[in-house]
Amino acid sequence: MTSINIRNLGITLSQQLFSKLNLVVNAGDRIGLVAANGRGKSTLFRAIAGTLEATEGEITRARGLTVGYVEQNVPPALFDRTFYEAVLDALPAEQAETESWRVDVTMESLEVPEEFRTRQMKALSGGWQRLALLARVWVTEPDVLMLDEPTNHLDLGKIAALEEWLNALPRDVPVILASHDRAFLDAVTNRTLFLRPEQSQVFALPYSRARVALDEVDAADSRRYERDMKTADQLRKQAAKLKNIGINSGSDLLVVKTRQLKERAEKLEDAAKPAHLERSAGAIRLANRGTHAKVLVTLDDAEVRTPDGTLLFKTGKQFICQGDRIVLLGLNGTGKTRLIHRLRNAIANPETAHDGIKATPSLVLGYGDQALADLKGADTPMQTVTRRFDVGDQRARSLLAGAGMSIDMQGKPIDRLSGGQKARLGMLMLRLANPNFYLLDEPTNHLDIEGQETLETELMAHQASCLLVSHDRSFVRAIGNRFWLIERKKLVEVESPEAFFADAALVR
Repeated sequence: MTSINIRNLGITLSQQLFSKLNLVVNAGDRIGLVAANGRGKSTLFRAIAGTLEATEGEITRARGLTVGYVEQNVPPALFDRTFYEAVLDALPAEQAETESWRVDVTMESLEVPEEFRTRQMKALSGGWQRLALLARVWVTEPDVLMLDEPTNHLDLGKIAALEEWLNALPRDVPVILASHDRAFLDAVTNRTLFLRPEQSQVFALPYSRARVALDEVDAADSRRYERDMKTADQLRKQAAKLKNIGINSGSDLLVVKTRQLKERAEKLEDAAKPAHLERSAGAIRLANRGTHAKVLVTLDDAEVRTPDGTLLFKTGKQFICQGDRIVLLGLNGTGKTRLIHRLRNAIANPETAHDGIKATPSLVLGYGDQALADLKGADTPMQTVTRRFDVGDQRARSLLAGAGMSIDMQGKPIDRLSGGQKARLGMLMLRLANPNFYLLDEPTNHLDIEGQETLETELMAHQASCLLVSHDRSFVRAIGNRFWLIERKKLVEVESPEAFFADAALVR
């Protein structure tokens, strides 16, 4: 049964986001919506939900259809509400009074611990806040569910739980979700919509297989365009030859033939469409100044503790060597970020003693954390670049433009940038630091798939040495050549991340 029929839909805001979009949403559909940052995913969701008017085209919904839209951000009005109250408030007043049991059923299905249900929203982690927003929508029993970046801030256990929950939903409830998590899309979708300014493509396949199909379509379009333009060029050359012959011979027939060839060439050129070229949200480039040292960091049974002194784990004897791309694995709370902080301090302050950690003197650090805390919200991107690095205004503007920031954006406070724009600014800061070792804590947070793949390519191309933490399974699999696991208060090396991924999926 058709729930939603989208025909020739187009939306233009400051620029054309997409046009001539056609999509039919049926029972059983699990549609992954894929596009670069700022290319219209959330806008399309608002149009489907009925809170934004399209520029052109139409959206037809089945009679009486209710659409549940889970947005990315928590409304400020909910921060002082408890988890339970926030979900209860989503029900109509009469229903909330007589059917509050629906809240408990929803929370049970999402495996929300009892102690979290009475906590205020502002006291919850970003992951639990996102699950609260999902609960608020699901408790209303919508006919169609739409999720905007549902895995943001979720650890591997919660991502696995969300995958399980989505796959257990009644098959008659269509789900449309926008995500940059490639492994998540593969786990929960059966159709993929690649949203584009023109020629959006839909495939009845999960993301990875759909991406292969998309690349084949784009390659065929590119070959067709090149062939058509070559044919048009040949027609013009033939027309030019006939024109010369016609002028010399005075043949009216050749003049007519010349005009016909030109018209055929013009029609072919007008009809020919170049293959789609994705407008980048901003380039990501890294650097590697290199070092002659083979061993970059030595860990000699270093201890990692909580602020109150509780031992989390010991590292044992470990070495970080040139060319290592080490992924640090471990459940939340085991001390991954604390180890990164210890390493950062040891590298930044080599003159100070750091028990159990020794960095080579030639090490130059590139550090990026998941909260992008090194970017001051009140500063502008322009101020951030010119204050930290010896570059003139013109060079700074050029660098920022290359990272996807317009002149207007360069002068805005960083707090007003989107997550994707902040992430690309953070990557530019890393590049300008020109490091020879990277410490990266959740580097793919806020990056679209294009950005994730570019970051992977840059790390590999520059043979960058790094230690990183990430919940992005696709990124970990692509980047890592060594894997350290924190378990039973020890740091051990493992051959692959797959066993950890499987175990993490069982932890709720």
